[in-house]
Amino acid sequence: MKKVVVITGCSSGIGLETSLYLQKMGYLVCPTARKTEDVLKLQKLGFEDAMQLDVRDHDMISKVISEVKMRYKKIDIWFNNAGYGQPGALEDVPTNALKEQFETNVFGLHECTRQIVPIMLEQGFGRIIQHSSVLGIVALSGRGAYNASKYAIEGLCDTLRFELKETPIEMITLNTGPITSDFRKNAIIKLKENIDINHSRFKEKYESSLAGTAKGVPFNEEAIAVAKIVHKIIEVKNPKPRYYITKATYLLGALKRVLSTGLLDKILSRI
Repeated sequence: MKKVVVITGCSSGIGLETSLYLQKMGYLVCPTARKTEDVLKLQKLGFEDAMQLDVRDHDMISKVISEVKMRYKKIDIWFNNAGYGQPGALEDVPTNALKEQFETNVFGLHECTRQIVPIMLEQGFGRIIQHSSVLGIVALSGRGAYNASKYAIEGLCDTLRFELKETPIEMITLNTGPITSDFRKNAIIKLKENIDINHSRFKEKYESSLAGTAKGVPFNEEAIAVAKIVHKIIEVKNPKPRYYITKATYLLGALKRVLSTGLLDKILSRI
């Protein structure tokens, strides 16, 4: 039987591109999205198994897992991809906005993982792919909430590798750099929604971002780059515990390993 793949956060970008690519490769793909209109869009694209899933909702996670198991009797791959970025200097980010960032990026990922592990233990196989970021390796100014959420994911992933070591479940972390998606557009929405721009000492930087005049993102790649790595993870006999995606991740990951904190800070402050 074909491998069954469940992916969270498939309304656009990496989730959507990975779903389309894996479907073309012949897998049984079950993409999920938070909004009803995005689920309908996925269904129109040919994903009969597209389902609604808000990863912050325990019961919705349980329902998705149950429905996929009922249809196919197994789940080979679970890709925790859902997430967003809350921009803003940390002094400007309300605590409630930081909590919301963690609810999706960290607690949602954790709840999905916590619920899928028993299923994979029972069936005797499975791979869980966790979507971290280059910003789980290094931190950048103005992205503190997102940085913190991805650093938290790194801690979860590193611990899970130890705890799943004697089981048939393989846990893989993706560290992606800048990828073409709706991520930045959605981040701007969160900037306007949660940051008091007019009373911030970073007002000029925020206005530059809103005007689209901020510096471009170096080493940006298309979402297909992630889709191809996910395909590789599914097919390879022994997947690596971690995959870097984009030149930015390789470069910054290497600098983090070899440079002092002070010197690395000087480099990162220019990005």
